[in-house]
This record gives sequence, structure tokens and C-alpha cells, in this order.
Amino acid sequence: MPFARKTVRVPASSANLGPGFDALALALSLYLECRFRSAHSLAISASGRDAGSISTGEDNFIWQTALRVAADAGAAMRPIDLEIANEIPIGKGLGSSAAALTAGVIIANEVLGLGWDAHRVLDEAAQIEGHPDNVAACVLGSIVASAIDSEGVARAVRLELDPHYNVAVVVPDFMLPTSEARRVLPQTYSREDTVFNVQRSALLIVALATGARDVFPTALEDRLHQPYRYDLVPGLEEITKLRAPGLLGCALSGAGPSILVFHERGFEGVCQLVRDVFARRGHKSEIVCSAVSTRGYTLA
Repeated sequence: MPFARKTVRVPASSANLGPGFDALALALSLYLECRFRSAHSLAISASGRDAGSISTGEDNFIWQTALRVAADAGAAMRPIDLEIANEIPIGKGLGSSAAALTAGVIIANEVLGLGWDAHRVLDEAAQIEGHPDNVAACVLGSIVASAIDSEGVARAVRLELDPHYNVAVVVPDFMLPTSEARRVLPQTYSREDTVFNVQRSALLIVALATGARDVFPTALEDRLHQPYRYDLVPGLEEITKLRAPGLLGCALSGAGPSILVFHERGFEGVCQLVRDVFARRGHKSEIVCSAVSTRGYTLA
């Protein structure tokens, strides 16, 4: 049966948050919006940020994800008219692919009438993505801790950011392919470095939820991924060591090169310190987001 136009809105996301490698993420107040309806043949248009990088053909990632969901469900995906409006920088470590993937799952769910709730959407998206962190933030919003359990099911828990804190994102003028950022990571880690990150991940979760200011910037320290990426992101080592009143600390957003800036409310100016570091390395940058999205995806 034909269906009327619907709109799905999915937030950007940032994974790792320093020590929480492949486990912690948060949703950001930048959005991918997709308007879709029944059509006689597939029609895709794209507008907004980096629209030129979004395919409008059969290979569009959102459409390909919907086809994958349909195949998994043993159904045939009907053609749609899909209008994409994007705010999320592509290739900058802000979960643009996770947002597109989540949108594709939701669109297929609606078109095929699968009746999936948010947790089933999350599980399907995590199975396709291969890890749950970014898609969990897309689905649940706010800050999330996630994992794939022993039976292959995605598990995620949402927590709220303490109202005295805020998060901003500084995006430099260069891209860093995730494949390259992953390539520099070691295959194994020492017990010392693993314990180091487990301790700080625990500290970070509790501090973000309770406002325990005195554990920062220790809670954002990391030995599992950021040090190996220093050479890929000019100024990253200096950025992670920035200290200033109101600045809780900085961390690479996902695989980078964008930077998450954790700060106390009223100290938004600390983001300029990050921009200054990039500038000294010959790179322009911009503040593209200054808030956590308290909601996951919406459908109307």
C-alpha cells in the first residue's frame, strides 16, 4: 500500500569520548533529516552540508541499508522518493555514516511495516555497522554505553549529562578516513594500558552523570587509540593536554579529526584554544556544534 510522506531525523554522534574506546558515545545536536514517501521509481535528492558527497543514485548508503534490512527480513523494498537534508560533516568523525545507516533501517521498518521498536532498530543497525556505539547514540540520544552481548544482541544504556557540563565540537579543514585511523592501532595492548583505560572509562561515566569536577581531566585520558593517532591529526597531542579554567578536557571525536571539547557551562570560549592549536599547525577550523542532543531519532 502507498504511504504518505514521513520524516526521520537522526542526530550526529561521537564515539570513544577519550578512554571509552568502542564503548562510549554521545549524540550531538547536528542532524540528518530524510523525508520519504511512496514512488513509482527510486528518486533521491540531497541538500545541506557536504551534499556533493552524498550519492543520489542506487548506491546511496541510506537506500542500500534499507535494501539490506529488507533482504534480512525476507521482503522486497518498494521504491521511494527520498529527500535528504544533511547538517553532519562527512568524514570528520561525527557519525555521518551511522546516522545514514540508522535512517536506512528506520525507513525500511516503515516502508515494510515491520513494527520494530527502538531497541530492535538499534540491534539491526548495530549488526550492520559491526559495533553499537555510534548507532546507540543515534537511537537513544544523550550519552550511551553499549556492547554486543554473548548472543550477538546489542545492549545499550543511556545516561544524562550533568547540567553543569556541556560539549562542543571543533572541526578542522581536513579529513581522516576511518580506515587509516584504524590501521595505525596495535593488534594487542598491555595489561597496564588496558587497566589504565578501564579505570578512566569508569571515572568518566560517573563524572559526566554526577558532575564530579575534580576527576577531570584525568577521566578523559587514554592510551588505547589517541596516542597512536597523534601523527594523523596535527596538534592532537597538544589539544589533549590543554588546561584552562572551565575546560574539563578534550578528546578525539571517533576516529577524528574533529575534537570534542568538554567544558563547564559558561566557558564556551575554551573552544578557541583548540582552534588556536589547529591554526598554529596551518589548519582552519570551525565550531559546528555546542550541545548534546538529548533525543535520539524522531519519526513524524
